[in-house]
Amino acid sequence: MRADAKHNYSHILATARGVIAEFGTDASMRDIARKADVGLATLFRHFPTREALLDALLRESLEELTAAAATLQASTAPDVALVSWLREAVAFVRLYSGVVTLMAAALSDPNSALHVSCANLRSAGTRLLENAQAHGMAEKEMTGSDLFALIAALGWLGDQSSFASRSEYLFEVISNAVLSVRTPRQQ
Repeated sequence: MRADAKHNYSHILATARGVIAEFGTDASMRDIARKADVGLATLFRHFPTREALLDALLRESLEELTAAAATLQASTAPDVALVSWLREAVAFVRLYSGVVTLMAAALSDPNSALHVSCANLRSAGTRLLENAQAHGMAEKEMTGSDLFALIAALGWLGDQSSFASRSEYLFEVISNAVLSVRTPRQQ
């Protein structure tokens, strides 16, 4: 990639990150191009679809969350690892309004640009959940898909102004329900 093209690519991504954080995943591609001070054709040359732009924008964060799961599993008690990762995942989906819908759709569409990243993320969460279950610390009936759905639900709650003030409390209620064994400090 030429230096100017690489600069445009990075600049568009940085601009898109801000626009999407402010207006959600339905932000106008035209607005992104305008704020990045590039032509719409330049934007579409780098990112032919909204999903391609979102994949480039979100892939790094999704990969970081996936790596965080492995790190937590290797270095932390299973129940603490699961709740810590759950908290990080919920914080991520709250950052980008509308990302939950995209991630859920990507999981059921193997042709989606986001499919691999989202599937890897769900697998990482599933491993943490299964590890906690194997140690008798998490509800046995819960699945990785259930955990992913809870991330989506908790992220959605944080986006709703009428629930936002209670989102931390609701996170604690949900995480306590996921874990079947709690230490006195956590109860």
